[in-house]
Amino acid sequence: MSVTPLQALPIDQLRQRSSTKWRSYPPEVLPLFVAETDYELAPAITEILTRAVRLGDTGYTPPEPGIREAFVGFAQRRFGWTVDPSRVHWTGDVMMGVVEILRRVIAPGDRVVVMTPVYPPFFDTVEEAGGVVERVPLARTESGWRIDLRGVEAALAGGATAVLLCNPHNPTGTAHTHEDLAALAELAARFDATVVSDEIHGPLAHAGHAFTPFLNVSATAAEVGYAVTSASKTFNLAGLKCAVMVAGGPAQEEVLRSFPAEVEWRTGLFGALANVAAYAPESDAWLDSLLAALGENRALLADLLAQHLPRARFLPPDAGFLAWVDVSAYEWGDNPAPTLRREAKVALHHGPLFGEEGIGHVRINFGCSPDVLREAVERMGALASS
Repeated sequence: MSVTPLQALPIDQLRQRSSTKWRSYPPEVLPLFVAETDYELAPAITEILTRAVRLGDTGYTPPEPGIREAFVGFAQRRFGWTVDPSRVHWTGDVMMGVVEILRRVIAPGDRVVVMTPVYPPFFDTVEEAGGVVERVPLARTESGWRIDLRGVEAALAGGATAVLLCNPHNPTGTAHTHEDLAALAELAARFDATVVSDEIHGPLAHAGHAFTPFLNVSATAAEVGYAVTSASKTFNLAGLKCAVMVAGGPAQEEVLRSFPAEVEWRTGLFGALANVAAYAPESDAWLDSLLAALGENRALLADLLAQHLPRARFLPPDAGFLAWVDVSAYEWGDNPAPTLRREAKVALHHGPLFGEEGIGHVRINFGCSPDVLREAVERMGALASS
């Protein structure tokens, strides 16, 4: 059965929003930088939040907000992943969960493997937890990006004690394969290391690609790992604080249960309500429509780049609404984003912030209307030809 793609909201309406995407730059700049999307909320989320506002239901998050049951059902329906409900916990956002886990599984000064180019807060999170970043760049092939297993092995053999995994990967959009994730788990087990997997983009795998939850790869993965995720990227809920932490096995569950109560208390009530509604079966149709829209924009972006920036290098992402584009062939410097914002009036994420592999790159958010995406790339193309 065909799915009708979601339609992005009109830009005049979007400019009434007060979030980072729409308040960082003046109106003449098209904002395609931060990971916010331009669609209406899923109806179940709008309904539950509207009801809460009408009731004045703006107090503290209850001890059992329903997150556990909602996430377990979602993981089973969407990923075929059977999650033990007792191993599901929650906190304010994914990076909060990551840093709290790292604080418990590494000692101060321990090295943590980070696979660059990667979401910039990964670097800060490792440092906040007392660790030292050990960069192991992804391996680029003609067909996509892969975990450099030999590089990870060398880092673990050299004393790194943990791996902070991005699955699917941000910014490349790589949905790591079952084979690579299983091999990573075996390496972690061999060197007595921990894997913490950020899986916030998991629900956004494109047609022809599959998201593989790390903890569901093998018994070994469950024994060495944690997953941290949220509905916030998929359902555009970043301002409503809620994330899920999942323990792979009994030892990991003991760690999560040992957290101070404040870790759970950081969860916002609206975030909990919205995540429960997002993970509910009635939001599946909305998600399918979102994926249809993102799939069309993914293909459109490839066509637009080929037409207007033919020297750009772009591998369409396996998952998500973020595109990692190498524009180093153009004379825009090591960090092209400021030039593009100033000269083309298009705001993109700064490539070098993702690691030195990001020199000459930009990250483009294509979770917008086709018209906005087309206008943005045309502006960039006009600059390139000027």
